[in-house]
Amino acid sequence: MTTPAPKQQVQVFGRKKTSTAVAHCKAGKGLINVNGRPLRLVEPRALQPKLLEPIWLLGEDYFNQCDIRIRVKGGGRISRIYAIRQALAKSLVAYYQKYVDEATKKTIKD
Repeated sequence: MTTPAPKQQVQVFGRKKTSTAVAHCKAGKGLINVNGRPLRLVEPRALQPKLLEPIWLLGEDYFNQCDIRIRVKGGGRISRIYAIRQALAKSLVAYYQKYVDEATKKTIKD
């Protein structure tokens, strides 16, 4: 029997105070879920712009090539938002560094 090819995925975390968000990024079609819910349904709604900042800064083209699943625990509502935001950005950088190319990763990071 042949062994299946390893899946292209990375796992990173983001932290703010006592909140920890773990992001799994893999090849896909642009889905972003937080605790099983779409990114746009995360509460509090007043901080939606902060959550979507990485997507707005880079453009949706970078995010359309991968699926990101984020699990967040601990802390309060505000620190959870910032932990999710950090994990989202770090997962995209790590994915592009590992599976795409270094030049694209540098463009994203800058």
